[in-house]
This record gives sequence, structure tokens and C-alpha cells, in this order.
Amino acid sequence: MGNSVCSRCRQAGEKLYLKGSKCRTPKCTIEKRATSPGQHGKKAGTKKLSEYGKQLQEKQKVKLMYGVLERQFRRFFENASKQRGVTGETLLSMLERRLDNVVFRLKMAISRVQARQMIVHGHINVNGKRVDSPSYLVNVDDAISLTASTLNNQTFIENVVDKRMNMGIKVPDWLELQKKERKGIILRLPIRSDISIPVQEHLIVELYSK
Repeated sequence: MGNSVCSRCRQAGEKLYLKGSKCRTPKCTIEKRATSPGQHGKKAGTKKLSEYGKQLQEKQKVKLMYGVLERQFRRFFENASKQRGVTGETLLSMLERRLDNVVFRLKMAISRVQARQMIVHGHINVNGKRVDSPSYLVNVDDAISLTASTLNNQTFIENVVDKRMNMGIKVPDWLELQKKERKGIILRLPIRSDISIPVQEHLIVELYSK
């Protein structure tokens, strides 16, 4: 499973941070093997792509990073295209607002995959009520917290939540982490400058606009 995840980064030719904090260490596979997967893998950045290939690659990259399936991704795009503003930027903002991403950004989980598992298994509250849908979109002033039963699980809190919260990883400016309470607040909706992922979202818009 781990090698499969790492091969996606190698295929993209860059880190997608699918394994969370491990991707920031020398153990990261792409640090050791910056080639595409396969017996005759080419060095990242040397493979020539058509314009369609570039557009498809950007879409796949974003889908992988946020853990979204094609049908979900298309729904996000359609909703983004109906709103005011730049469609690509709106799309990224909506993906950032997914609850699984917010739990990850608030350093409550080591990766988006783990954040999704926590949500599905009933470990996360939004405004004091349990939410089990990873795709739930947060809004301004929402409070994201761990459920009482999760807070009582000292082993999980110490080995997962507190361990990550104590890492020197910056929480985005649109979020506020209240470390002592192990809680987060949505200060405002994310804008493009808040999202540091390596993606050219205009290529995704071009792909879906054909």
C-alpha cells in the first residue's frame, strides 16, 4: 500500500504529500528515486506531454492529493463553475474546505487518509455534533473538535494527535488551532494564496470546458 502511494508521487514527478509528515523527511521515496514507476522509469520532468496530457495530469494530481473520486471531483467543479470568481480558484477553495482536509490542516491527523478514517469512525465533531462525512464543507466560525470518547483515548491522543500537533508545521492563516483544547476554528474561507499545492488549476478548467 505504501509503495503504491509513493508511486503516485513518482508518476507526478513531485511530492503530493499523500503520506503527510513522512513526505517531509529523507525517508520520502521521491527523494531517493526521482523517476517514474516501472522498470524503465524516466527521470521526473523529462517526459513530454501533449496539452491534453498536461491538463489530465493536473486533474489527477489534485484528485490524488485530496483523495476525491472522479464523480465527486466533477461535482465540485460544476458547483465551482456556478459561483462568482475564478473557477479554478473556487474549486481549490472548496476542496480545502472538505472536513478531511481541515482535520489534516489542523494537525489532528498525520495525513488526509487518516483524517478520513477518523471522520468515518466518528471521532470528529463540527460545532459539537458528530459528522461522519469526509466531504462535509466547513464554513466560517465552525468549530472542529474531537469527540469526548476520542479525547478519553489517551493512547490515540498521545501517539497521533498530540504528536502531530507538536510538529513545527504551520497551520494555514484561515484556520485557528487551539492546541490545549485540541480544537480548531474556521476564521475565514480559504483563498488561492492560502493553498500552496503545486498545481496549475487553469489546466483543469480548460480540460472540463472542452
